[in-house]
Amino acid sequence: MYSRLLFPYQMRIRLCKRMIYLKTHDQYFSLNRILLLAIGLWPYQQSNFTRLQFIFLSTILTSSFIFQCTPLISQKCTPDFVAKVLSSASFFALFVVKYNMFCINMEAVKDLLEQLQLICNELKDNNEFAIINEYGCSAKRVTAALTICGICSVFAIIAAQFSSKIFDFILPINVSQIHRIPITVEYFVDQEKYSYWILLHINVAFCVGATAMVGIGTTLIAYLQYTCGMFKIASYRIEHAMNNNMLRNNNLKNKFLIFEGLIFAVDMHRHAMKLSKHLLSSIEPMMFCLIIFGVASVSLNLYRIFQITSLDDTSLNVKELIMPSLCAGITILYMFLSNYIGQHVTDHNHDIFVTVYNIRWYVAPLHIQRMVLFLLQRKSKEFILNVGLFVVSIEFFATLVKTSVSYFTVIYSTQ
Repeated sequence: MYSRLLFPYQMRIRLCKRMIYLKTHDQYFSLNRILLLAIGLWPYQQSNFTRLQFIFLSTILTSSFIFQCTPLISQKCTPDFVAKVLSSASFFALFVVKYNMFCINMEAVKDLLEQLQLICNELKDNNEFAIINEYGCSAKRVTAALTICGICSVFAIIAAQFSSKIFDFILPINVSQIHRIPITVEYFVDQEKYSYWILLHINVAFCVGATAMVGIGTTLIAYLQYTCGMFKIASYRIEHAMNNNMLRNNNLKNKFLIFEGLIFAVDMHRHAMKLSKHLLSSIEPMMFCLIIFGVASVSLNLYRIFQITSLDDTSLNVKELIMPSLCAGITILYMFLSNYIGQHVTDHNHDIFVTVYNIRWYVAPLHIQRMVLFLLQRKSKEFILNVGLFVVSIEFFATLVKTSVSYFTVIYSTQ
């Protein structure tokens, strides 16, 4: 079993002992660093310029959200109109919450990355470096995939806005067309005259928000991926300490090495749980707000989709469906990934105890058996990641989707 655990990692990278740098130049955080630097949120390079950058971009995001809510004041409100306004406003609220609350917790995130760096510096052998590199590569792939999705979403939104102008340029017609703004806003100016400035404001806000969602989200995912690697290292240390050669040669040196290996495994397990819990406790207010606005966004955008599909103008339907469809799809994807990584951490913790069950602890000396039984007793207290009363898991994702669909059904039944 010991050889089976090591073989995949020995084959994937060249085993040479080296330091792993997580903060500024690490190859696995390079894309996260670029995304967060672009919006002034990279924790390690804060200057007066980045503070001004944050104030400027935060103002753009917040003002965009406010101008999406002002139609509720300036125009006559009907249930359908309120749902139309709030469908986009609730989605942009996710951007505002994510961007501003991460800035508030930036020092806590920096401290967590520092602690993770210290733990990675204490890895014992080449196989442990291989394991942490494996999870680092996985985090980098997720970051790249979500970055591509974000770019495609921004491109789809902008292309939908200018599609009518493009077709009018290719196939010119005599009738002038009004340039349509994709969402309902009220800037208290002539929106036809200043339509391009309004579109610029909305598109910049969307780009900033999308960059924040991808950059912040993938950084947190990468951090939890590294904690999963720590759980895997704890499993490796247990198997390494209790391998057959150690148990067969029952001398004082081997007993000491078994004790030492189990202590190092327990220490790594404890650090992994501590860092995972610390991260969730640091961002708990942000996650709680995202849950509320996420459910509202999915419900209202589903209702908006049904509103548009019930209209007779098919050409208009296709254009107006893009924004609510993207908002609902992005929000559901974000819900899934957030809960999936929480489930991933819980499963890795469970794998440690599967490893303890499978080792031949019953042939070890009695005092070592007692130590292993101590590990098994820890399984009675389940390790979960939670946001308040909510447990971050695939089951909770299903609950969120079910709740969103239920609210959508209630709203739709009242029309």
